[in-house]
Amino acid sequence: MAEQEPLPDTSGGPDRRRVLAYLLAAPTLAVGVRLGVDSAGGESAEAVVPSPPQPENLLDLGDLQNLAAAPTSGLIAVQVHTDGTASFAVPRAEVGQGMTTAVAMMIAEEMDLPLAKVRVTLADARPELMMNQLTGGSNSMRSIYRPVRVAAAVARQRLVSTAAEQWGVAASELSTKDGVISYGSAKSATYGSLAKAAASTHVVAASARLKDPSEFTVIGTPQNRVDALAAVTGRKTFGMDIQVPDAKPTMVRRPPTINGTVVSVANADAVRGMPGITDVATVKHGVAVRGETFGQCIDALRALEVTWGPGTVDKESDDTVLAKLKKAALPLVVPPLLTKKVEAEFTFAFASNSPLEPDNAIADVRSDRAEIWSSLKVPIVAQREIATRLGLPQKAVTVHVVEGGGSFGRHLFHDVAAEAAEISQKMGKPIKLSWSRTDNFRQGRTHPMCISRVRATYALGNVLSYEQRHTSSRTDFGHGLGEVLTATAAKLPVVGNPTFAQTIFQLTQSSPYHFGATTQLLNEVPLKFNTGSMRNIYSPNVACARELIVDQLAAKMGKDPVEFRREFVKEKRLRAVLDKAAEAGEWGRPLPSGVAQGIALHAEYRGAVASLVEIDCRPETVNRKVRDGVTGPRVTKALMVVDAGFAINPRGIEAQMMGGMNDALAMALTSSLHIKDGIPLEGSWDNYFYTRQWNTPLELDVVVMGETTGKPAGVGELGVAPAFAAIACAYAHATGTMPTSFPINHGTLSFEPLPLEPSTPQSPTDGLDRAY
Repeated sequence: MAEQEPLPDTSGGPDRRRVLAYLLAAPTLAVGVRLGVDSAGGESAEAVVPSPPQPENLLDLGDLQNLAAAPTSGLIAVQVHTDGTASFAVPRAEVGQGMTTAVAMMIAEEMDLPLAKVRVTLADARPELMMNQLTGGSNSMRSIYRPVRVAAAVARQRLVSTAAEQWGVAASELSTKDGVISYGSAKSATYGSLAKAAASTHVVAASARLKDPSEFTVIGTPQNRVDALAAVTGRKTFGMDIQVPDAKPTMVRRPPTINGTVVSVANADAVRGMPGITDVATVKHGVAVRGETFGQCIDALRALEVTWGPGTVDKESDDTVLAKLKKAALPLVVPPLLTKKVEAEFTFAFASNSPLEPDNAIADVRSDRAEIWSSLKVPIVAQREIATRLGLPQKAVTVHVVEGGGSFGRHLFHDVAAEAAEISQKMGKPIKLSWSRTDNFRQGRTHPMCISRVRATYALGNVLSYEQRHTSSRTDFGHGLGEVLTATAAKLPVVGNPTFAQTIFQLTQSSPYHFGATTQLLNEVPLKFNTGSMRNIYSPNVACARELIVDQLAAKMGKDPVEFRREFVKEKRLRAVLDKAAEAGEWGRPLPSGVAQGIALHAEYRGAVASLVEIDCRPETVNRKVRDGVTGPRVTKALMVVDAGFAINPRGIEAQMMGGMNDALAMALTSSLHIKDGIPLEGSWDNYFYTRQWNTPLELDVVVMGETTGKPAGVGELGVAPAFAAIACAYAHATGTMPTSFPINHGTLSFEPLPLEPSTPQSPTDGLDRAY
């Protein structure tokens, strides 16, 4: 093997440090690299009453994920094939965020290979990777940006060295372009023709020279998603599209309260005899039916006569949960003795964690082994727990990670895959399980109801203290992330040894302002709802409450909201996105009465973002008629300005910011769950008023700032919190009243709830009658 050039340190900083890779034993060239630890801090600006750093400023959730993974990180490999393509089985989940496109861009860049010749797939569950196979916390690009580039660069260098040996020339005299190695005009060879010769018979350490960003031709350029054509032509394969021999459609009749149990089934034999039905089986939280078609399954589950046992929250409704939250709220302790104060309490309703694609999984369980297909963000935990439930060794359970039609945190949990495995084992046959939309909304995961109490004191032109007490119904971190992160955090002086949820809260929440003595604390009420780490977890609610108080402070101190933020903001990057948003969004431009602007700032995942919106709260807009929907105020213009450190794919970042804005519109104005007697009243997307076409801004612009840190920040969730806050602030300016309960329309129930039993409604028969 030719000697590998060492990786130079050209920047003087940790981002250019040497990183080892490995030539793996394989029939064709395969290069592996360990996932590493990377972090970045921010620069502080001076203020009269500076706030000391909060835990999130020093070590955030993404940093901790990398620390937790470092001791046991296994090898990930870029492989080169004889057809000239390169492939990489990424240990992350693709759920619409465009992660596979960004990874393909990294490989194409460092290998000098056309993007079309890079194939990125999703790795099966690999227990040896442990916390290196977890998708969450907007961490994927931060954790694998450098390792994947290193692996690709070593692969290219190995191919060059192989060609140099064969031709008897110096490797430095060769060039690479579009998957071809050339020795001037005298000789050339494709990567594919060298793939076998470049392979290693044993693991060998190697290093490589990474490209300087000035040499990039792919990374940092706007690219369409690699799966875009397949998606828009209907050829993209999601979980529901996968075909496994004899895995027949399966659905479940579910209880009328959350997590209810089956006492008895009166007519299982009769239902088993219905057309197309092959099996009926009682499972943990329902009765499963397997048939030739999903339509037959719906008919069968609706015909079941089931006696139900109690659920876990049968007596809970919105009012009872809210009362418990208020009672459990931690006290605000800074007394406004010689100062003035701004104080308020904000309420945020339950929200649905349903992805657009119904939850689904395929399971084929045999006596000695099992095979599962599902969209999973923590597949190793899923594999282990499914194996335990089935009574099999973990190595006997194969878990395939498939692409999902959205997630928003839902697929951190593997309950659907585990249920499919339970059903397959009891029926003794392969099954293709699909939850109905109603299952998703009523028995799926939710973002818990919460309240946020805030008090800020000020005097002589300065803010002297800022306290925020966030109280929430329990958020379930039982998906594997919580335990490992908490164990790691316990060893760090920054965090200490709090609960799972408090660890996540401390590592994601910080104030972007110098407001003197600053404390943000979480308290939870242990109610047994099915909750989860919905997109951006705590930040949208926390930031909304904070930015509304910031506007109140600005008004009390006689300052413009933008100028007030500019004066107190901590970091230069935040000030830059604020200034750009004010300029590009024409802050302060004349608007009609009832129409107003709102602006908000947020920093998280080592990124910075400002959102500026204009909202129309005039009666003719609020009272406009829309079929089967709640109208109310409308955001007419929206702007997102984002500093992502280094933008791998600016077009992908734009899409994420647009998605964040649409999430924010829903959370601020229209979308929530109404809990009554232990279950949500919402039973479909028709009931749950997520942002629709008639509620999206007529103008939505995204500005991606230039490189600031040289490292990619996390952007998948970054835009939700500031957009939510900006909408709330705009509403306050337009109406003259600060909103304290979200979404704005939660008090209006504008639909007739679907029956609780049967749990799944009959399939619609109106067809095109409802088409526009």
